[in-house]
Amino acid sequence: MDFTIREAEPGEYERLGEITAQAYLVDGHLDFGEDDPYLPTLRDVATRAAEAEVLAAVDPDGTVLGGVTYVPAGGPWADIARDGETEFRMLAVDRAARGRGVGEALVRACVARAQETEGCIRIVLSTQPTMRRAHRIYERLGFVRSPERDWEPLPGLPLLAYALELDGVTDGGIPRGD
Repeated sequence: MDFTIREAEPGEYERLGEITAQAYLVDGHLDFGEDDPYLPTLRDVATRAAEAEVLAAVDPDGTVLGGVTYVPAGGPWADIARDGETEFRMLAVDRAARGRGVGEALVRACVARAQETEGCIRIVLSTQPTMRRAHRIYERLGFVRSPERDWEPLPGLPLLAYALELDGVTDGGIPRGD
């Protein structure tokens, strides 16, 4: 791995917010494009970092490659996490950095944090049906679809739920074999 995963620093918030916004915009995950009401939330890394944990993937030269919001033990950014669960949201990788394993490394970092969270038995997430690349990462790391937890934050905006039981995971987020 030729990059580092760590907590995002304040000087990186603006760039990370733009990476996140562009990932959603360019990949067609915002119904209303530049006018989508979710766009300011995607760009507002400072608020997320104050209320959750924002992780960044950073090249040795300091270039921000992507990020994710990790929500430990519920918290104000949790959408579907219940007692004993953590959650992550807004996984995004700069288009120029895709194919380097950045997204997977960010997910693994969230799994590692969940494993370190006392009393945490599961990590969950919500994703749009069109985010197939992300689904492949989740499934490769052992996350399973949890259709009973699918939901719609707005009418016509379905979100799929995935979960990973932490008792079946080794260090680094690799599923244990039977």
